[in-house]
Amino acid sequence: MALTSTPPKTGPSSSIPRAGIRAWIALAVLMLPVLLVSVDNTVLSFAIPSISLALTPSASELLWIIDVYPLILAALLVPMGSMTDRFGRRKLLLIGSTGFAVVSAFAAFAPSAGALIGYRALLGLFGAMLMPATLSLIRNVFLHPAQRRTAIAIWAAGFSGGAALGPIVGGFILEHFWWGAVFLMSVPVLIPLLILAPIFVPESKDPNPGTIDVWSILLSFGTMVPTIFGIKEIAQSGLSVINVALIVVGLGLGVVFVRRQMRRANPMMDVSLFKNPVFSGSVSANLLSIFALVGFLYFITQHLQLVLGLSPTHAAYMLVPGLAITVIFGLLSAKLANYVRPSWLVVTGLALNAVAFLIVWLNTDGSVLGIMIAFAVLGAGVGTAETISNDLILSAAPPAKAGAASAISETAYEVGSVLGTAILGSILAASYRMNVLIPDGVSVADSNTASQTLGGAIDVAGTLPASQGQALLESAKHAFDSGSGTVAMVSVVLMVCAAVMCAWTLRSAVSAPESVEH
Repeated sequence: MALTSTPPKTGPSSSIPRAGIRAWIALAVLMLPVLLVSVDNTVLSFAIPSISLALTPSASELLWIIDVYPLILAALLVPMGSMTDRFGRRKLLLIGSTGFAVVSAFAAFAPSAGALIGYRALLGLFGAMLMPATLSLIRNVFLHPAQRRTAIAIWAAGFSGGAALGPIVGGFILEHFWWGAVFLMSVPVLIPLLILAPIFVPESKDPNPGTIDVWSILLSFGTMVPTIFGIKEIAQSGLSVINVALIVVGLGLGVVFVRRQMRRANPMMDVSLFKNPVFSGSVSANLLSIFALVGFLYFITQHLQLVLGLSPTHAAYMLVPGLAITVIFGLLSAKLANYVRPSWLVVTGLALNAVAFLIVWLNTDGSVLGIMIAFAVLGAGVGTAETISNDLILSAAPPAKAGAASAISETAYEVGSVLGTAILGSILAASYRMNVLIPDGVSVADSNTASQTLGGAIDVAGTLPASQGQALLESAKHAFDSGSGTVAMVSVVLMVCAAVMCAWTLRSAVSAPESVEH
């Protein structure tokens, strides 16, 4: 069975060789950096209190410690995807792995907040080498469409598994070691990769890569950094002239970048791929699935810890079943694609995301069971939509451009992550500010703190007399859950619209009978 935008061939040329045991060993090797990067995305949040005590960063430095890694990573994915096509995917994977391991070791012993920010930026640089390389190597190792789809499902499951492991591993490490130990995890994970990849992972590259386009690299970086940074700042501090200007500058440079790619004979990013509705629809489905997952986690983790009072590790355990279902449905969707049109699977996944947010809205008491059910449904939706959309993205691109297509897929993942937090976080913050009631007698400074976030209200309540503190806590928790309900309904509408859009754009993607491929 193949996913394609045109009817399949039925002649001898349609017989595609199946990968052997070495290819599956190569996939296991490629999963090491995938797990590492996904764990690294979630584990740091648990180390922030320890980092704050050890390095005494300012509020701005603390935000940069968190944000600089995904910012640099997202900005460099497209250039690094082009570099992997040009210089060799395995070569860039090994360079990125070596750099990631070495810099992680330095970050573990960072003497200051400024040094840690610098190391996190370098981790973003080397991480950008890792991710497009892994997905594009899968595209070239697994030529048989059914096998490739299974491999992509395993690859996507690595992200979900890593996200589940991050809080659990982070909690365990920080209970027994110092904060720097969370960075040292990469060293024992990447050493086997450096040993096994040259043996089992074949090298591949674009046979006609063209010249290095420095201006396109700079324009790509200039597009992503101010746009993403502006969105993050709006989520954290609200609308301002500077934040809006950053987004406008980024979008303006993005227009220049696209125009330059359209004029070049061998562009760094083949924007003509977006003329294919299957490719553009799949990228959108990819972005919106991650948007739903990250946005859901953003407010549900706060509800579990700040409203219900669960510990971070206990809250993480409550989400493990849903993350496991994400993995299971990712693998299941790869098999279902033998019998069901890919457009139906992607639409079903997005519709399940909508149902998950609807369950959150209906779960008015915010019970743990309701949250676990909602996250399980969301996991099924994300696992299904992510697997099939990633396969369609790679199927729509020629093998020589696998790195560039993978980079676009990864960029959609990172942008979806940023937007999920920024947009849904902004809606939640605005609703919270409108609904929280500050008791009489609270100082102006404490009022400002309590009216910004639920965490701030909890801190302020601890300094007030019992009756005032209790009144503030009840109001703040009610305001937060009210905002969560608003976020849930906005997300329902967005996911339904996304499902309708994908039903239209992916309508030409068809499934070829499996017998044709054998």
